[in-house]
Amino acid sequence: MPQRALSDTKESAKLGNVAQATSTQPRTLSIDIGGSGCKALVLDAEGQPITERVRIKTPDTPTPAVVLEVLGRLAEKSGEFERVSCGFPGVVIDGVILTAVNLHPDWVGVNLAQELENLTGKPARVANDADIQGMAVVEGKGVEMVLTLGTGMGSALFTDGRLVPNLELGHHPFRKNKTYEDCLGEAAMKEKGLKWWRKRLLEAIDLLAAIFNYRVLYIGGGNAKKIEMELPKNVKIVPNVAGLLGGIYLWKH
Repeated sequence: MPQRALSDTKESAKLGNVAQATSTQPRTLSIDIGGSGCKALVLDAEGQPITERVRIKTPDTPTPAVVLEVLGRLAEKSGEFERVSCGFPGVVIDGVILTAVNLHPDWVGVNLAQELENLTGKPARVANDADIQGMAVVEGKGVEMVLTLGTGMGSALFTDGRLVPNLELGHHPFRKNKTYEDCLGEAAMKEKGLKWWRKRLLEAIDLLAAIFNYRVLYIGGGNAKKIEMELPKNVKIVPNVAGLLGGIYLWKH
């Protein structure tokens, strides 16, 4: 697990700049599958981005076949690479998808790692997308937690840099028979409005702090940019590109 924060790589990636690396291989194609978009960029051997990020909209009916077609196009647009990392919005064990609440039920049971190897001809590793985002941002000290706010709500938990995989807190009960994702996902934000959504987020932060006693909570994902209220001092907003930069850590062990 990483023992550093994202600060050394986030600025160039956030601004779309490409690292001028002296040694690039092995190059890692890092993919992030989301409910609204699939993204990719290539990382050098040190985890620095060496291509621009490319994005293709997630198909309206995101079955494995159509999403894999999108991933193939992303790979073609990304140039040369020697291996593949992929973040998936659901429970992943040994490269196999166990849940896919925000995509399509046909994903359950798919060996995505094998499918990516077949698609690209390169070795591939797959993990939960929030876990990968967390790998890019945690400092490796004490209890650290990650929330990703997008189509749904992803989560990850680390203790002294060690990941507790596939937390999937978004589907746990939160308030009034609703889950965290029911209240903090994209659909709730659009239906209830930003003021309501922000209030629910602050309530969730307070509750999670009491449950996990985390040292730091990192919040990322596409909707993190809509957080404009004051947050507790130990809550940090991180750039969404962390979900791609973290892909390097799937090859660190």
